[in-house]
Amino acid sequence: MLIQARTASVVAGSASQPYQRHKNAAAAFCLALAVCLVCILSGSASAQTSTNAVQTNTALVRAEQIRSACVQGRRYVCGRVLQILPEGLVVDSGYADLLKRPFNKSWVVNGTATVTRDSRAVEENEPDAMCVGVVFLTGTPKNPKVNPYDYVVTHAYPAGEYKYSPVPGVEKTVRRFSASLDRAIKLNLESAPGPSAGQKNP
Repeated sequence: MLIQARTASVVAGSASQPYQRHKNAAAAFCLALAVCLVCILSGSASAQTSTNAVQTNTALVRAEQIRSACVQGRRYVCGRVLQILPEGLVVDSGYADLLKRPFNKSWVVNGTATVTRDSRAVEENEPDAMCVGVVFLTGTPKNPKVNPYDYVVTHAYPAGEYKYSPVPGVEKTVRRFSASLDRAIKLNLESAPGPSAGQKNP
């Protein structure tokens, strides 16, 4: 009887060994799979972080390039207000007298002021040159209030183009300037070629 019991125990132990080996192999496989998943997720996160960093750096470089171009292209918008729109002012610029005393004390000059426009004036291609021609001016201070046919005189930065209607049924495209450098940069970024490209009014 003792010999039979030992034999049965040995047989049972031998039968359980394949099962144990299978169990150990399954556990090892699960562990290896978990390690692979962790590595893959870690690599994806690292790649995403790297991509985000590159995109951020590219955007900063682009913004600085636009800022430099705006500063280089700044003009004096000095002229009569032809239209007042929700987004800004349509101005016939080129009144050099507005750059002199006593008119240059405020950015708004009453429309009754006696100033003349030189019809032969030519805009120079350099910073701080007098802007000549009809332009759209945005980003101006809220005060003092501007009325139609008042005069304005202010530093302004190039900000693309703007479409407006001088009379019903007629549309004109003019240069757009902003009295705010930050707004000029924003407008230029919005209209720059890229995924969000497109000419936008302020």
